This record gives sequence, structure tokens and C-alpha cells, in this order.
Amino acid sequence: MTDYVGLTWDHPRGRDALERASGDLGGGDTIRWEAQPLEGFESAPIDELCARYDLVVLDHPHLGDALEAGCIRALDEVFEPDDIAAWRTGAVGQAIASYTMDGRLWALPLDAATQVSARRSATVPDAPTGWDELPERTALSLAGPHAFLTLCSVALSFGGDPFGGGSFGRDTGLAALGILQRIAERAPAGSETLNPIGLLDRMRDAGDIDYIPLVFGYVNYSSASIRFGAPPAGVRGGSVLGGTGIALSSRAEVTPALAGHLRWLLSPEAQAGFIPGNAGQPGLRSAWRDPAVDEAAHGFYSATLDTIEGAWIRPRFAGYVPFQQEASRIVREALAGSRPHAAALDDIDARYRAALKEDA
Repeated sequence: MTDYVGLTWDHPRGRDALERASGDLGGGDTIRWEAQPLEGFESAPIDELCARYDLVVLDHPHLGDALEAGCIRALDEVFEPDDIAAWRTGAVGQAIASYTMDGRLWALPLDAATQVSARRSATVPDAPTGWDELPERTALSLAGPHAFLTLCSVALSFGGDPFGGGSFGRDTGLAALGILQRIAERAPAGSETLNPIGLLDRMRDAGDIDYIPLVFGYVNYSSASIRFGAPPAGVRGGSVLGGTGIALSSRAEVTPALAGHLRWLLSPEAQAGFIPGNAGQPGLRSAWRDPAVDEAAHGFYSATLDTIEGAWIRPRFAGYVPFQQEASRIVREALAGSRPHAAALDDIDARYRAALKEDA
């Protein structure tokens, strides 16, 4: 008999379905879940979490640190090749690819998300399509790692290659920072300190944010009043992939009951039924394309499917996560006027090379 303990993140999207599926797994095995704040999910050292938990819900940029520390298990040690092949075929966008390194799968794509736009339908009835047509009360997602991720998405929309040629290519990086600067100067006061959950809460409750061009999509906020869709485009769409995967820590001895439970969570039936029925956001394309799932979510999935299918996977080398936090701090300083844009890009580029352990 094994009593498994997992760690997820503290929001209904990350918590409710897992908690409601917890308890008796059969054969005397049980599972229960604890939760950490979104900020811990984004930045807590993965090796420390895996030392305390059997299962850890993580974001794909943590993989490099996890593999270097040897703290998670490759899933081909647990599941049959047919299982893994089905998930590779069925996952939406690059969700499965984001958890694949060295030719092996390291986490199950339970939840899929990407940066999309959000608008109040009463004040922004039609979603802006370009960066030059944003409404006055537009806010940016800048807290935690999101300032840098937002910069990446804007650069991607103008054809930039994050980390290709140094800081997106100088012209693209400067153009992207210029766009963010113009938005930041008129954004509602205090919105720059809010994580995506806080921004969407404020959009829903305070009514002083009409539009967010790039924020990780949360189906829980989709309603007749708040609509999600594609971000503004430059020469193309641009978006950074998010979502969550369930990893097994190296300390976990996986029983058939636990493997069966995880296999069920990733089944098409659970992904189109149990997961969205319990505040979750599925990771399988079949659920995103299910008309009933989409209708219940006020069109969230159909409005954002193309965006997630083309979203960009972040680097996953060991040391990337702290770099991402530091790069976001630099972006915030640039937008606050305390650092010239060109110097900010130089600093980000130097810190990236240092994180890669290249010569700065």
C-alpha cells in the first residue's frame, strides 16, 4: 500500500480536478494533493519539490534543472509505448513536445495554455488585430516571469527569434520594447504588479481593464463578459506556450494503480468530461475541438486553438528559470524608465549567454 502526495498550483484550474479525483486509487493505494501559489509553480527549485513529493505539476522550462538533478522519472519507464504514442499524437499544439527531452517524455500534458488576448466584450466588442489599434485601458502582464514572456511574444509576432542573433535581433527587440513602453505608460495604475490571475480578476471585478493583449489563457474567466482570442499580430501571430505537466519524482515507486489513475486523467473521456467539468483546462486536442466543451467555455477553445497550435516552446536548459526571472526584472526596469532599452537588451543577452555558460 502506498500513500502518494502530489504538489500542484493553487488555482481552481490547477487544483480542483486533481483534488476531486484524489483518494482511493485501488489496491490500497491513495493519492492526495497539496498546492503552492502560482509564483512557486513558476520559480521554486524543482529538485527541492521532488525531494518532498511523489508527483509534481511543473512548467516545461523546469525540465533542464530536473534532468540535471536527476529528480524526475522518464515516463517510458512507467507507461507502455502505445500510451506514449497516443499522447504524442493527441496533445494540443506542442504540449507533448515541450515535455520531451533527449528523446524521452518526462511529464504528462494534463493542461495546455498559451498567451492569448482577453477583452471585456462590452467595451471592446471586436478584438484588435494589430499592435497599433489597442484600446486606451489596456494592461500588460508584467509580474514574475511574465514581463519577459510578453516581450518574447511581441518579438515573435514581428518575426523575431528569441535568443537567435542576440536579444531577438536588435531591431525587433527594440520595436517590441517600444510597443510595450507605449502600453505601459497608459496602463491602469497597479496593474503592472499583478500576475495573470490577478489581472483577470481585476478585469472581471473592477472593470478598469478593457483589454490585455497577452496573458496566459484561463478558461475559468471565459464568459459572456470576458472573451479570449488571438493576440495582436505584427507580421504573424506570436505566443509563448504555457500549461502544466505532471511529473513523477525519482522517489516515487509507481504502482499499477497510480499508473492507471494517471492514464485515466489523460484519457480522451476524462479530458473532455471530468477535467473541464472540474475547472480544468485539458491538454488533448480532441477536448479543445469538442463542440460541447467549447460551448460550455463560451467559445474559449475555438477562439484560442490556432494560437496554441503555433505557440513557442521556451528554452529548457538547466538554469533557464532563474534567467527568465532576472530577464523579466530587466524588462520591468526598462519600461519604468530606469534602464535604456538598448542597454536592457544587451543585459538580457549577456545574462542568457552566462546562463548557458557561454562566454559573456
